[in-house]
Amino acid sequence: MGPIMTNAAAIPIADKQQLLAQLCEQLDDSIFILDANLRYLSVNACYEMTIGYTESFLLGRPLGIYAAEFLSKEERDILADITSHLDTNGFYENDFSMANRYGEIVDCHITYRKLYVEQTVYYVGMLRDTSSAIKDKKQLVHLLNYDQVTGLPNRKVFLSQVSDLLLDSYQEVVIVRLNIDRYRSLASLLGPDGINALINSFVKRVKKLKLDNLHCFSHFGGDDFALLFECPNANIIRHQLDSLMQMCERPFSPDKSEAKIYCHVSIGVSYFPKDGEGLTGLLTKAEKALHYVKNQGGDDICWYDTAIDEATTDSWQLEAELRVAASEGQFIPYYQPKFELATGAITGFEALVRWQHPTRGLLSPVHFIDAIIAHKLSFELFSQIAIQIAKQLSIWQKQGFLQHICINADAAEFSHPNFSEMVSNLLTQHEISTHQLHIEVTESSLIQRHSNVKKQLELLKELGICLALDDFGTGYASLSYLQEYPFDFIKIDKSFISNIENNPTQHAIVKAILDLGNALNMQVIAEGIETEEQRDVLFAMGCKQGQGYWLSRPVPADSATNMLIQQYSVV
Repeated sequence: MGPIMTNAAAIPIADKQQLLAQLCEQLDDSIFILDANLRYLSVNACYEMTIGYTESFLLGRPLGIYAAEFLSKEERDILADITSHLDTNGFYENDFSMANRYGEIVDCHITYRKLYVEQTVYYVGMLRDTSSAIKDKKQLVHLLNYDQVTGLPNRKVFLSQVSDLLLDSYQEVVIVRLNIDRYRSLASLLGPDGINALINSFVKRVKKLKLDNLHCFSHFGGDDFALLFECPNANIIRHQLDSLMQMCERPFSPDKSEAKIYCHVSIGVSYFPKDGEGLTGLLTKAEKALHYVKNQGGDDICWYDTAIDEATTDSWQLEAELRVAASEGQFIPYYQPKFELATGAITGFEALVRWQHPTRGLLSPVHFIDAIIAHKLSFELFSQIAIQIAKQLSIWQKQGFLQHICINADAAEFSHPNFSEMVSNLLTQHEISTHQLHIEVTESSLIQRHSNVKKQLELLKELGICLALDDFGTGYASLSYLQEYPFDFIKIDKSFISNIENNPTQHAIVKAILDLGNALNMQVIAEGIETEEQRDVLFAMGCKQGQGYWLSRPVPADSATNMLIQQYSVV
């Protein structure tokens, strides 16, 4: 089937001209017609609205509206440029900003065309208002270059400014990296709106300091900030940073309530030329200094030094060695006996971890326990020691020794979902009596009162395992722990034993703990007995069990076994 044919006739010229005239009049773009001398002959309604003048006012006036002698040099130059292009090419196009009748700046794109009608010259101009598009572009540029919470330049802008300074500066350029300490906890406490209010309050305070030589204050997002200084001597900046730290000693009230928040910061610093000349190296060194401060507990300033690299390398090497030690079974338990003070009989042992390092020999926890916690290896260490203890208890049980072994546990172990299941499997696999395995809990595991800790302790009690509260008396809420958790033993911290024979205060505290243990039907064990006099005082006070170097240092498994054999052979 072929195309449908119509008999439509062409639009008459007069109608066509009328339609085009109406279109130009109603068009959203501004249209105006000028004569050969660039004087207004006609404008449409949109042009009237854009520049604020009516057609009747404009007719016969020059393009600049006023005579050339009343125009600025810039306006005269623009008109000359337009005339030159139209005479040469018959076309002109440009983007520029102009003021309308009301003094408002209008961003425009304008075109002029030179046309002829019966050999008469006309210039037809079309002006498009681009203000909204330019505004959107400016907003996009702002979004790409400035943090939306604080309005500060972002990381991209900061790096660009550092790069420019390093190319042009003849002074020292200081890069400061800054983090707000405990940011995640603060964000959890305050919520999204509250933490944003706190960040903005912090930014306002920093700006109010009006730090000398500050070239850029940037917000990388969240708790992450950077400052860029340029000065003759980098040491000048030390005073500026001290004032920033002092600022943080005053509390913040982010939600305008009575609640006070202390916003401490960690700061790392590097500077050109001492620490290098390249942007990447300087930024990396400032961040290394920042991380070093945070690893040391925060709330401090660290200027980069090569020793930080050495410490970082040592940390990485230690982590690698610890992971190998965990996989190869290099961690072993040593056993410190607990004694009846009346008879000297061994009632049980506390297992203390040691690292049998392949090149450095036997290491005590002071050399590695912090790294174990930092690298989240606590559960692996606990599991490895617990397995060895279970095997030792099984051996002793077959030899007829019924003494218990107590293993220390902390929050990192309790937070593991398989903790109680792992302990239960050990009891079953090695056929150990539940009363032979005790678990000591440090007060640090209980401070935040996580529901998971309480649940794990209750599961252990259901298995029949005895629980001891270690270092009793050193925490701020020890008494409440006794009420809240199902402990069988209280261990008096050695800080209350160290001078008990001469210190009435220590004597009174220990007596109170002993009375409390009796009242609650809990056994009390004194730690850190270093002298015979301490043992005698404790025994006279009614303390039945104790441990300490005077009684016995921690010993390996075979020595502990020999001690039990000797004890039973004497009997």
